Amino acid sequence: MKLEPRVYIVGAGPGDPDLITVKGLNILMNADFVLYTDSLVNEQLISRAGSHAKVLQSSGMDLEQMVDVMSEAVLTGKSVARVHTGDPAVYGAILEQMVLLKQRGIDYEIVPGVSSVFAAAAVLGAELTVPDLTQTVILTRAEGRTPVPEREKLRDLASHHCTVALFLSATLAKKVVKEFLEAGWSEDTPVAVVQRATWPDQKIVRTTLRHLDSDLRQAGIRMHAMILAGWALDPGMVDRDEHRSKLYDKSFTHGYRKGQAAND
Repeated sequence: MKLEPRVYIVGAGPGDPDLITVKGLNILMNADFVLYTDSLVNEQLISRAGSHAKVLQSSGMDLEQMVDVMSEAVLTGKSVARVHTGDPAVYGAILEQMVLLKQRGIDYEIVPGVSSVFAAAAVLGAELTVPDLTQTVILTRAEGRTPVPEREKLRDLASHHCTVALFLSATLAKKVVKEFLEAGWSEDTPVAVVQRATWPDQKIVRTTLRHLDSDLRQAGIRMHAMILAGWALDPGMVDRDEHRSKLYDKSFTHGYRKGQAAND
């Protein structure tokens, strides 16, 4: 498989090397140059790069250095796999790379990956959008040293009382709890935290808002964790037959099936 000389921004998935997309793996295996986020991307995945490829780690580089090496490779006719953890569209810091690549006339293509939010839901055995309970998922993070826009404060987002997924927030658990409670959430609201979802050392903590901070401290979780909050995370949900979709209801008519009357 011969790749065009451009930068391929590839989502590596959450950790398990088998959770990269087929397209992403094909690019990784055939790229002439691989630049990857070594603090987050599984080395077992990177080992699948072609023997001909030059492989570099990006953790010690600043933005301009990364763009320099990628641009130089493309300008000499090479294909570049820029490998990011999860899906690069969410907290991937790819826009700043694309801006500089475009300024230099370097073509790029984005290849999506499995986000840690969906990997976390999978290992928890959870559906994040439960019929008649919540049909919305908010992906955000708590405000720390890096500010969030004024209209995106966590307490305001939490006021919708839907499922909330928090990236980059494990060290801010007290603040998270405070803002959820200010938004009217119950202290008994289920919360699930998954650290390093799908990695061999994956850690899961099931708790409530009341105990979130203390349970995270006890588990020693301070980074690489996804926090999922809301009643969709109730572990007892799977034991109750209370929330069925219309799609598979035998009385529901849609384009592929005519519904049956209750006495049929």
